[in-house]
Order: sequence, then structure tokens, then C-alpha cells
Amino acid sequence: MSAEVLKALANPLRRRILNALSVLRSGRAADLAQRLEVPANKLSFHLRVLADAGLIREDATLARDRRDRVWVTVSGSRAIGSPEDPVADPALGQAVLAGVVSDQVEVLRRISGWVPAYVTGEDPEVRGALTNYTLRLSRERFSEMVDEIDKVVGRFKTDPHSDESLGWNFVVMGASEEI
Repeated sequence: MSAEVLKALANPLRRRILNALSVLRSGRAADLAQRLEVPANKLSFHLRVLADAGLIREDATLARDRRDRVWVTVSGSRAIGSPEDPVADPALGQAVLAGVVSDQVEVLRRISGWVPAYVTGEDPEVRGALTNYTLRLSRERFSEMVDEIDKVVGRFKTDPHSDESLGWNFVVMGASEEI
């Protein structure tokens, strides 16, 4: 990740904007401001930062007229870094990682709050999943499994304009016994 992308993702509101755009499929600044309960002028600044970093773009095909600005996410997965492709700025990388972890802890909190109602039948709708697996794998097999999971998720991507789908935050975590 470039320093520009890291700076964009280090801000919690910008991560919330990206998540909202992913769920909504597209959005105008005013709509996003209302959904996120943020003043529209503040949101516009953050939309520009995300666009400058290449994380979102305007989609003129969704605009009502030439002045209408409709934003969509730029597709593709993002990795914070790796030994082969290290982060441009380690301190920013740590800030982004801390923010992403915090975001995922919030998802886990929401799921764990819902699970008791589901397992007792109080809420029969599937609204999440909380599954734990323990596997004994070599590092190579683990990497192979992660690649396969990416392929499966790719197969299930739907038409972003379909009204029949919900936005699902899907996180797969893997940790060896070494950490």
C-alpha cells in the first residue's frame, strides 16, 4: 500500500465511508452523510481523499445530471503489506492495521450480540455466522487454503446493483499456534 492509501485508510470515518459504499453499492455525499450521521461538508473532504487514493471513484452513469456526483468503490482486495511488498510507511501501516482490527472487533461484537437470540430461536433469521475451526496445516497448505477461500468468495460476488442482496461483512481469521 502506498503512503497515500495508508493515510486514507488510517482515518476511521474513511473506513466507515468505504464500508457504507460497499453496502449501498453507490452513494452521493448527502446520502452518505445522512447514513453516517456526519455533516455533508465534512464528508465531501473525506470522499475526495478516498478518491485521490484510488479507493473510490465517481460513476457518471449513475448521476442524475452533470452536477450530480455518485461515488462507488474501486473493486479489488487490499493487503496492508507483506515481506514481498512492504508498506510504504510502517507507522501508518500500524495505524491502519489497528483501525482494521478495531473495525473487525466491532463486527464480532455485533455477531456475538445476535447469536444468543438465534440459537434460542428468538430470531430465526440468519444475520451472521460465528464458526471456529482448528486445522493442522503446513504453511504452504494454509496459503493454499487462503487462495481457495478467495476463489470461493469471488464466485459468490453478486451484481452490485441487485436489490435482492444484503451487504455482508465477511472476515476469515487465521492464526498459527506461534502467535
